[in-house]
Amino acid sequence: MELDGRVAVVTGGTRGVGAGIARAFLAAGADVVVCARRPPDAPVVSAGRTARFLPVELRDPASVEDLFARVAHRHGRLDVLVNNAGGAPYRLLRDGGPARHARVLELNLTAPLTASLAAHGLLRASRGCVVMVGSVSGTRPSPGTAAYGAAKAGLESLARTMAVEWAPEVRVNTIVPGMVRTELSHLHYGDEHGVAAVGRTVPLGRIAEPDEIGDAAVFLASGRAAYISGASLLVHGGGERPAYLGAATADRGAAADRGAAAGAAGAVEAPPGVPAGTPTGTPTGTTDHKEG
Repeated sequence: MELDGRVAVVTGGTRGVGAGIARAFLAAGADVVVCARRPPDAPVVSAGRTARFLPVELRDPASVEDLFARVAHRHGRLDVLVNNAGGAPYRLLRDGGPARHARVLELNLTAPLTASLAAHGLLRASRGCVVMVGSVSGTRPSPGTAAYGAAKAGLESLARTMAVEWAPEVRVNTIVPGMVRTELSHLHYGDEHGVAAVGRTVPLGRIAEPDEIGDAAVFLASGRAAYISGASLLVHGGGERPAYLGAATADRGAAADRGAAAGAAGAVEAPPGVPAGTPTGTPTGTTDHKEG
């Protein structure tokens, strides 16, 4: 299998996306250590193999150092660190004090840095890699989870810089998932009807499963990604359909017909609502729209 003999640590690997990543690494042949503050409700298993659990408090540097010392003692090496642990409750900026927002930043940005620094020596010895788990919340406005979105944006920046500073011994990349079905999906999307309705807003027609994020992580950790470092891999089903497309009232068919006729006459017609003579390309009053 792709990762036979490799050792991977997945932070927050006891449930949700983290457990999906751990299962994918187990299926690929790796020895997997999952870590969190509390043990999983049930062992994380795949392909007849089971991940080992080690407790850790990722906000405590001493606890993190102890984690990787135990990994080195038990396995003698570390090939992959997946910084997956994170998350945040829904809280508008005005509803949380600075200390609460700082805790979100600490878990989602400072903790991955702490873990990466603690693992660096082991990863350098094995010429291993770090996989950060970001979020589309770091690529667009994230109302209700502003500190989380800011942390995930910072995580991508951290990974890009880390990829330069630690090359060529250690590769560093980021997975940027969109919406994923987990044990906590109902808190964000409601019942099954709500999950399905949210899924229909994604171009591929559904939200992701945790193991699909895991498959992307295995790819980035494998030899097939040997020349990929400092990259961000979007795993979001095509992103989010821009809201303005649903709000626009322009008759697109008629606009296309007018544009074709103008082109045949050797003229360039301005988009609807834009005065003639306005330079075209980006219509007046709009900006580029990015998925995610």
